[in-house]
Amino acid sequence: MAQHAEDLDRDEALARVICVVNDKGGVGKTSIAANIAGQLAAANFQVLLLDLNRQANLSDDLGFRGTGLDDQGRGLVQAIQFNQPLAPVRNIRPRLDVVCGGEDLEFLTPLMITRVSSSGRDAYRILGDVLMPIADDYDITIIDTPPESTILGDLALGAARWVLMPTRSDAGGLVGMSLVAKRFQAAREINPHITLLGAVLFGTGTRSTGIHNEVRTRVAEAFGGHSPMFTTTIRYAEKTAQDARRTGKLAHELESELASQPAWWEQLRTGKPAGARVSATAASVSADYRDLAAEILDVLRQAEEAALAEDDERVSS
Repeated sequence: MAQHAEDLDRDEALARVICVVNDKGGVGKTSIAANIAGQLAAANFQVLLLDLNRQANLSDDLGFRGTGLDDQGRGLVQAIQFNQPLAPVRNIRPRLDVVCGGEDLEFLTPLMITRVSSSGRDAYRILGDVLMPIADDYDITIIDTPPESTILGDLALGAARWVLMPTRSDAGGLVGMSLVAKRFQAAREINPHITLLGAVLFGTGTRSTGIHNEVRTRVAEAFGGHSPMFTTTIRYAEKTAQDARRTGKLAHELESELASQPAWWEQLRTGKPAGARVSATAASVSADYRDLAAEILDVLRQAEEAALAEDDERVSS
């Protein structure tokens, strides 16, 4: 059956929408969403970051919580309620716009329950509907999802073309991944082109190859033998994570600050107060996110080239 023109337009507009999802908390969803968005924006891509989390931790990672830019999700709720195009906050960083999350997202759950009761699963297309009019303004859109909120997570799955799934190697992260796999299949009823972009290990040892292989096997089991898993892992670096939340800076911004930071012994020699110092691990963590961003772009490029080749073959035949 041929697709309607509006569905083709929707698929094209949302072709580079990535949702970051795992039903388990603490697996790095927000850190990955913020840092990948920041790395891509720094590389001259125009990026939209959409926060579906009531805790709005993205506002901490990007340093704008409690400022005049922080609407606590009110604009996102109103766009969905009245089916209006999203209105992002512009230039949180150069080339990085944000649709804020926050406490007002609590109103989305009863709103969506009402809509699902009357329209079924098609109601979960609404986030894509309000994103579609502005999606062409961006090279990449990244949606950060909350843990253990199936309604908000399903909104993201209804809008996204790609799923990026962070996980830890512990049982909780892997169980959360398995739960997402079930909802991923259900999302295809209304969003048939949604695809697993890949799984990424977060907060792990860089040389834990046995653990990495085990996770790869679990991904394959959860997604029916299909186990795309990024080569890049995000290493465990608690001090850098603390520095990021304390300062509202991303890993590559901490890396720049680290490069200009005087050695501790120089501060001692000059008698200047040491103050809070950026951890030396910031450079390594920034490199992890940079490598992951490059892998994501490569996977997208390969998928888009394959799709073009299929279209050319279809036309020629």
